[in-house]
Amino acid sequence: MAHARIFLGPKGCGKLALAVAYAQYVNCENPTETDSCGTCRNCVRIAKGIHPDLHYSYPTVGAKAISTQFLKEWRAALEENAYMDVNDWLQRLGAENKQGNITRDECVDIVKKLSFKTYEAEYKVLIIWLPEYLRKEGNRLLKLIEEPPEKTLFILVAENQELILNTILSRCQVTSINKLSDEEIIGGLVEKVGVSAEEAKRVAFLADGNFNEAQKLLQSSENDHATMFLKWFRVCYKGNGLEMVNWVDAFSKLGRENQKQLLSYALHFMREFMVIRMTGNTDVRLQGTELQTAQNMTKVINFEQIDRITKLLNDSYYYIERNANPKALFLDASIQLNTILRRQVAVMK
Repeated sequence: MAHARIFLGPKGCGKLALAVAYAQYVNCENPTETDSCGTCRNCVRIAKGIHPDLHYSYPTVGAKAISTQFLKEWRAALEENAYMDVNDWLQRLGAENKQGNITRDECVDIVKKLSFKTYEAEYKVLIIWLPEYLRKEGNRLLKLIEEPPEKTLFILVAENQELILNTILSRCQVTSINKLSDEEIIGGLVEKVGVSAEEAKRVAFLADGNFNEAQKLLQSSENDHATMFLKWFRVCYKGNGLEMVNWVDAFSKLGRENQKQLLSYALHFMREFMVIRMTGNTDVRLQGTELQTAQNMTKVINFEQIDRITKLLNDSYYYIERNANPKALFLDASIQLNTILRRQVAVMK
């Protein structure tokens, strides 16, 4: 076994659940060739998140916050949904306008925790969920990752390899986790949620390999991000200044993580719209109002406009991550979007 491993995969693919299962397997008292027994003392305590030799590190809110301060909330969140994304987690902590971070104090606490001997299990295991949030503070863990105490394993659960420090990447074995197939999501929804196979099939297609998104789609007939994005699009197309300002005021109060989520959805929408625009095929990962709006947009938006809108959305995401003032940013983006949508450009074949 590699003592330091990265499970790298897209949102909702189950990499966090896999990391917990991995930790459970290596410490199982009666393992089979393919899985842990699930009934021994170590298995039961790891599954409940209360094993003293399994440690977690994850994004928190606060300049000096450490993971153990939010351990009660983490255990509840993990038990409720091991496929959650960072926005789900940070909203549970009441992040509001703050972004998540793995702090310097957290790194110091990790070094301290892993210096102790194991209590009950054969291996001490540290699962770092989203090491992208370590940023430069991750350099404090380099020596520990390279030369860990005996019987100590690191499992890093990541989504974006480009945001992980190269010094950490070079010390870990990377295991790529693919997004779930529609069939796997259908089976999971039928088994875990108890929906019909027909409903599960509809949701699986829209979720695009993201089991967390599939569960959310079951809870709501309309995607909240879709509703807000389409409203923004219509307001900008009309060009009413007062409506744009009102939308920006409301949206700027939602917090940075929610703003990033909406921009991620907007990029997804534009990708699916591009498919409709290019092929005329409406068998895309949009539903209801989203699909109808996308079909109507093909009459007024061409490929050059799509390219400019996508760049605008990417730039907005970049600046939100860097703590740009949301009111100024989205008001400017709204004006630019109005200009793009209203500009008459020859349709590109």
